Amino acid sequence: MRAPVVLILGAVGLFPIALSYGVSPAQTLHFLLGFEVQGTNHTHVFRAIMGLYLTNAAFWLIAARKPELIRPALWVMLLFMGGLAAGRVLSLVMDGVPSPLLLFYLLAELGFATLAWRALQQRAR
Repeated sequence: MRAPVVLILGAVGLFPIALSYGVSPAQTLHFLLGFEVQGTNHTHVFRAIMGLYLTNAAFWLIAARKPELIRPALWVMLLFMGGLAAGRVLSLVMDGVPSPLLLFYLLAELGFATLAWRALQQRAR
């Protein structure tokens, strides 16, 4: 798969997840994951996560149109998705199996990390 396509797909996939964490965390996270977000501190943390996710997605979209940014953006995607997946695998080992939605996120993160790695390898040739 071509690198710009990988970056665009990653951004498009991350966008709704970002919004689910930050637009209305108390309602959305209770609905999606079944836990309560209570008070300013919880809301603050989830809105910061939204900002982190949206910033990465924006960088990937910008980089998809700027050849000089594609390689750095693929590295960011690889590290971002790989880091999320590594944390989820650690949680699987230490905490047990989470909801199906979070298992889907793990598979998607592994998939995007793999796509980013392959795109980096293709660009190195």
